[in-house]
Amino acid sequence: MYLKMAKRVLMETDKRLVWKLAYNFGFKGALSVHKHKKRLKRGEFFPPFLYISVINSCNLRCQGCWVDVAAKQEKIDVEAMSRLIQEAKEMGNSFFGILGGEPFMHPQLLEILERHPDCYFQIFTNGQFITDEIAKKLRKLGNATPLISVEGNEIISNERRGRNDVYAKTMQGIQNCLNNKLLTGVCTSLCKSNIDDLLTEEWVDKLIDMGVMYCWYHIYRVAGPEPNPELALSPEEQLRARKFVVDIRARKPIGVIDAYFDHDGTALCPAATGLSHHINPWGDIEPCPVIQFATDSIHDRSKTLKEKFIGSEFLKDFRHVVQQNTRGCIILERPDLLEDLMKKHGAKDSTFRKQAMQELQNLETRTSQYSPGNEVPEKSWVYRIAKKFFFNDFGVYAGTDHSQTSAPGILAARGTAAVSSNDDPPNFVPLEAIKIDAN
Repeated sequence: MYLKMAKRVLMETDKRLVWKLAYNFGFKGALSVHKHKKRLKRGEFFPPFLYISVINSCNLRCQGCWVDVAAKQEKIDVEAMSRLIQEAKEMGNSFFGILGGEPFMHPQLLEILERHPDCYFQIFTNGQFITDEIAKKLRKLGNATPLISVEGNEIISNERRGRNDVYAKTMQGIQNCLNNKLLTGVCTSLCKSNIDDLLTEEWVDKLIDMGVMYCWYHIYRVAGPEPNPELALSPEEQLRARKFVVDIRARKPIGVIDAYFDHDGTALCPAATGLSHHINPWGDIEPCPVIQFATDSIHDRSKTLKEKFIGSEFLKDFRHVVQQNTRGCIILERPDLLEDLMKKHGAKDSTFRKQAMQELQNLETRTSQYSPGNEVPEKSWVYRIAKKFFFNDFGVYAGTDHSQTSAPGILAARGTAAVSSNDDPPNFVPLEAIKIDAN
């Protein structure tokens, strides 16, 4: 399998782009994580990987989107991005995730990439603005990989993304990238409406046949102004997704990314470990894209980026609250704690709509990636080694007991109380019901 993957990379992509990936992301990215681990020993948190939403505008209207895509356009301009990236580079960073809205609606996106040839950028996009001309420019730059979102078949894509002909236009964007030998990825936010179509070996085989080099399965997050909780995966489905990812990347010549588990299959939150934080189109520094509150901005020139991250009591307290209460997603499991945290620090609502606190108060406790007793360790030795050294909790959860404070414990306790009082139990699945052999 590994030889097939190596052959695919060498034969189906531009060799220069492979070198850029290996050096700017692989080698330098590993160094940035090493520096992160050294900082942790000093009690300093500066994320080695930054995710930046460069614009709020988007041509689609996806179900469950938390971005103010229909609001007045706001974007981070070239100069502000250059300052941000330069200050991050001084801390050892070389990799940046570019989000939106739709990043390719930013009129200066390619100029931003061009200014930093020593960095590597992963662009989260719906692919519909990637023409053959844009793909050629990306190949010439060589320091970016498009990660194109596919949310279902023709019917489901239209429904999930609020427009017609979404699937065909997105697939054309993917093909334009592949025709120009770009290192191209495809991502999916797994939910009730697409799990049976896209969490399949047939879909992965199709991506391989097309020439796609990696895929990424996210889990649908219930958040934002229209959270659509009916789309959320059940605990069984989340475990099914984890098992599928572990199995498929040990057998298929395609990279498969996940961001919520270490080499032993133990859940984690990248924001809680300090591995990554998010910057929104207004320049606000947020814990992650779905937690839309902030106390600092990149546009404040009175402090350096280093001072903002390392000195932020808000981010420090956020990490502590998550670390002490769950290894999963705090906005799903404990929105009540987030509400208290925002009030404590006077964190501002960093959305345009200014309803984030009410949205937070409307959320209910639900399960996330944390499912104690159902860990699925990596089967692939390559992923095991990579995660063991570069993607784990770095000890931040050491000595914590989440049995009573995380969603699994809280929901199990509610179920026991409901049964003992002869009331109908809440609509959840206890851990005992989803325990599946991980071997």
